[in-house]
Amino acid sequence: MAVIHRTALKPTKLELLSSWLPARPWYLGGAGGPDLAKAGGFRLDDPQGEVGIEFMVITDTSGARPATYLVPLTYRGAPLDGAEHALVGTMEHGVLGRRWAYDGCHDPVLVGQLTALIEGRVQAQDQSTSDLPDPEVTRSYAGDGLLPADFTAGPATDHRKGTDLITPHGTVLRLHRALRPVPDDEPLLPAGATGHVAGPWMTPEGTRARGLFAVLLAGPRT
Repeated sequence: MAVIHRTALKPTKLELLSSWLPARPWYLGGAGGPDLAKAGGFRLDDPQGEVGIEFMVITDTSGARPATYLVPLTYRGAPLDGAEHALVGTMEHGVLGRRWAYDGCHDPVLVGQLTALIEGRVQAQDQSTSDLPDPEVTRSYAGDGLLPADFTAGPATDHRKGTDLITPHGTVLRLHRALRPVPDDEPLLPAGATGHVAGPWMTPEGTRARGLFAVLLAGPRT
């Protein structure tokens, strides 16, 4: 179980992300840098109790129209070997000391727990309260057997629509980074999807939106 500490972070998560976001291919904000606010999200537990796992939803009002991003993050007490390219930055935590924050799509602990969430083997947890499941985060899996364990065999690939993790057999786990609300009269899942994670967030106008966070697309088998 992840323990949520009520303490200060220096710099804050939003301050770290303000420097990191503009270089992402899915960034939609203004040239002067993002204007960020927290909009939602959830957590997952690391079975070993060592890595913090958070899926942050943030809004950016710096562009011509507001944009909403999904930012999966992991927090570690020491650098992750071979993941220098995925480092978002370091923070000083009031209880835990120095923490290394990573783009979680490149962290095998987050990827493993995300696939477990899709399968229904773990529950999404409230973003701000310890040991409290978040029932508003939904998931599904229509495949046969367990998901492949080799999503981390190759690099995560960022593109304008999100981040893809692909197994050697072609199964794609796609994380939507620039989020889009899905209307009630529109199918939640795209054609060919065999699993998903979805959840809500608050818009800058103060209304609730809901959309896909991640989708599983089955590839050919050999």
